[in-house]
Amino acid sequence: MQRTYLCIDLKTFYASVECVERGLDPFSTNLVVADPTRGKGTICLAVSPKMKMLGVKNRCRIFEIPPTIKYIIAMPRMKKYIEYSANIYEIYLKYFSKEDIHVYSIDEAFMDATKYLNMYKSTPIELAKKIIKDIYKTYGITATAGIGTNMYLAKIALDITAKHNVSNIGYLDEEKYKKELWHHKPLTDFWQIGKGIERRLNKMRIFDMYDIAHAETKRLYKEFGVNAEYLIDHAWGKESCTIADIKAYKPKNNSISNSQVLFEDYSFIKARLALKEMVELGSLRLVESNLITDTIQLYIGYSKDAIKATGRTKKLQNSTNVYSELLKAFLSIYDKTTNQSIPVRRIGINFANVISTENVQLNLFTDQDKLDKERKLELTMCNIKNKLGKNSIIRGMDLEEGATTILRNKLIGGHNGG
Repeated sequence: MQRTYLCIDLKTFYASVECVERGLDPFSTNLVVADPTRGKGTICLAVSPKMKMLGVKNRCRIFEIPPTIKYIIAMPRMKKYIEYSANIYEIYLKYFSKEDIHVYSIDEAFMDATKYLNMYKSTPIELAKKIIKDIYKTYGITATAGIGTNMYLAKIALDITAKHNVSNIGYLDEEKYKKELWHHKPLTDFWQIGKGIERRLNKMRIFDMYDIAHAETKRLYKEFGVNAEYLIDHAWGKESCTIADIKAYKPKNNSISNSQVLFEDYSFIKARLALKEMVELGSLRLVESNLITDTIQLYIGYSKDAIKATGRTKKLQNSTNVYSELLKAFLSIYDKTTNQSIPVRRIGINFANVISTENVQLNLFTDQDKLDKERKLELTMCNIKNKLGKNSIIRGMDLEEGATTILRNKLIGGHNGG
């Protein structure tokens, strides 16, 4: 049975929300969403459709906006955007069961519409129009939709085809895809093909999807390994993954990661403090989730791009989630591998091979009572933070110069919560 998927995107979502909140039309208002306190070099999270019409690119920096353009600058409000996204998800639930919806991002979602078309006695385009109209009527947000016979084609129909249609809806099946998009350029317009992959393909004298489809498969597998399978399938407009597959997927190995780009260049000592704070937050997350780890990873990126990042993976003697033990291990890596003469700008940590505390084995050489007391204290801290807010209880180090936890606790996704 041929399936039908919808992929719905909320157009210039953040900027549209800010316009709606101000009673303005996004298509006639010059507005950018950015944090001006971060300087002219800050990236705009979104620009209104009107700004795009004037040639301003999404994700540009403030200083790149032509000085001749007058515009409103809106401080990011992530809580507000999450609220709108959740409300619009409720609209999707009016038409589809949650089992047939896959939320791809805050402003984009897939729906398996196959079994609903007969129910609503509707064509895919009619159903998409109805949902788009419902979203606009209820929340004033303009949506676009891609329709395809698989999830990949629905996404491509959204990204490439829909923007050229007055209805903001695009449709693709395998034959239509080959006929209309086999020779489309650039390759980066296609889902999951970035500039790096495009450069590697160009070096192989491959410049469009037709070239991929007709390339020697051995060459592709030699260059891209198992990922060549996805390139080849997508070149032919094929995709076997379904929403049901995504819902049923369970990763073999679990991990918890945390990273941050520091507000300014940090010295070795200040970056060490920021790392300690990150390890504490990671430890609390493990404790609260009843998880432990036996492998940690540290990434340190420097201010000068020419300097190669440092860090290391370390296997722990015992699985743990206790802050003191994790901190000792991370600082051991940091002190041994970090270049002390070059400012640090990025820090990333990862707790790998995460498993439930139910699987932990006691170690006769460990002071278990001491660890249990520390773990109990951390769990109490988690409970207080959940009830009274993340900054309701902090460590003394969080008040030191260069500490980032208090400020980061006020952010959502690295941006102002609003």
